[in-house]
Amino acid sequence: MNKTILTSVFTLILPVAIAAQKGIDTQTQTIKQDTNKTTSRGTDATRSFDWGKGKTQVRDRLPNPYRLASRRDALVESIREVLKEKKILIDEASSRPNDGILITQPFVFAKGPVISQNELNRYGVLQYADNAWSRAQYTLTIEVQSIDGVQNNVAVNAKVEGRSGNGLTSEWVTVTSSGLAEDEFLAKLVEAVTGVSPDQPPTDKPQ
Repeated sequence: MNKTILTSVFTLILPVAIAAQKGIDTQTQTIKQDTNKTTSRGTDATRSFDWGKGKTQVRDRLPNPYRLASRRDALVESIREVLKEKKILIDEASSRPNDGILITQPFVFAKGPVISQNELNRYGVLQYADNAWSRAQYTLTIEVQSIDGVQNNVAVNAKVEGRSGNGLTSEWVTVTSSGLAEDEFLAKLVEAVTGVSPDQPPTDKPQ
């Protein structure tokens, strides 16, 4: 009789204990999940950041020729100053400053196989990728074209060259300009004449 009673009591208690144990597991699991949601996050590589409007903007190339409001003689002087700042020498024998034409001596902008290859890919358009480039240079031809007494167009053309060789001989090879050398010079000239750099990011207007 006692065994029957004990068996009945145990049968009633066991499901309650199991259910209680299940409740504890469920609650613990819920706490763990909530904790994970709070403390875990994706890596920086998988998250995107908003750095604000205009932070990664790249400006368009400047018009070439570029119109500037200045007397031609003043522009020629500004061109000389910009070339001097960039350490580019003027070929005085070939230039005609009175006609608004200035021609530079070749300006070496890269030396060494790796750097020359990379820089030529920026300043020029390479037709053959297997050339062994050891140096790179460009020559600028700058012409001030008068429109009226105070308006002038400034046209810039770059002759881009790479020193190519096969180990036995080497020579300067002209490549098509990408327009970067011309644009860099015009940007500096515009800044010198106007006081405002085209490379300066625009400031957002207050709403």
